[in-house]
Amino acid sequence: MLFPYTYVPHQMEKMQEFIDFIFFDVWCKANSTLTYSLDLFDPLTELWELMRDFTFDTDPSKGAKFFYEHVESIYKEFSLLSPKEIDKLKSWYVANNDIKKISANDATAQIARYIDIQVKHPKLCKELSSFFRGLYDNSCLSALKSKIGNLREHSRAFFTINNIGKCPFCGINDLKGIHHTRREAYDHYLPKYRYPFNSINFYNLAPACNECNSVYKLSRDPAHHPKKSSTPGQRRKFFYPFSSTPHVIDLQVNLRHVNIDNLKPNDINLVFGPTNIAEQIDTWKDVYGIEERYKAKFCTKNDGKYWLTQVTDECEGYGKKPADILKMRAEQAHKFPYADCNFLKKPFLDACSQKGIFNVLPKSP
Repeated sequence: MLFPYTYVPHQMEKMQEFIDFIFFDVWCKANSTLTYSLDLFDPLTELWELMRDFTFDTDPSKGAKFFYEHVESIYKEFSLLSPKEIDKLKSWYVANNDIKKISANDATAQIARYIDIQVKHPKLCKELSSFFRGLYDNSCLSALKSKIGNLREHSRAFFTINNIGKCPFCGINDLKGIHHTRREAYDHYLPKYRYPFNSINFYNLAPACNECNSVYKLSRDPAHHPKKSSTPGQRRKFFYPFSSTPHVIDLQVNLRHVNIDNLKPNDINLVFGPTNIAEQIDTWKDVYGIEERYKAKFCTKNDGKYWLTQVTDECEGYGKKPADILKMRAEQAHKFPYADCNFLKKPFLDACSQKGIFNVLPKSP
């Protein structure tokens, strides 16, 4: 992740408050002698009102029916569990919602995936996965809109503060902001198809461009090494999307030859730093296909080759040397790193200069 988001509090956080109450004060207190009823929701008035409306509505919406039916069915599954089993689920719930600790691979955050729950509780796992995956569905969110607001409102508030306009996961693509009539998709950083309990936790929801979210990341797990790695399944660190401590990723580009017209990804070596966040960088590169995407951009006629053409054209137009233009590019990259992909353009042009490419490029006609 090139830069973190600023977390923006919003009314939609109330959804997580509702789920916290349902988990700890309804499900975890279930037992075979306590009958499921609307009275269980008395301590949280707004949630009680929702459950009342959902339960007694003669023609409930799809989302309303989904919500109250799942809450009741999961309650029944919890009533069959032992105190020890419930305590284990409690610890998993708390850990899965502490995204900051998970990102740091904190040993105290013993997280759980659906595959972990399924081992001993297959039926409960099925109910939980259906519920938590469906919570983020538009029909379910619409059913709770009167209490929590909606994603369009959250998006506007979010991008009023986070207004860089570029995807922080790649730095390449634009993000739709407050001046668009459509909103950007929110990525479940810990995928909702792998992890229970946090599908509506906004510390786990980060807007991402379509290419990052739907082409490269998909349901890849940032918290565990992939099966094909040297340490399959082991935990790893990743960038916390809402870190209050900004970081700067250093990128060095090395080229194997000076034939830009025939440049291929295998001709490019990328070195990322700094070393103190190397593990987070490796996770980021793996999850979002960063090296592949950056190398492809350097090899593209309308990017890498065009950047070189800009330098030669400006040298001719302003009577300057390549070194003068590169110095100006460095200043631009410092001030506006994500404008016109300056954070990629600068190290690429530096690599070209080191290879003496500006001495062999033909002048523009």
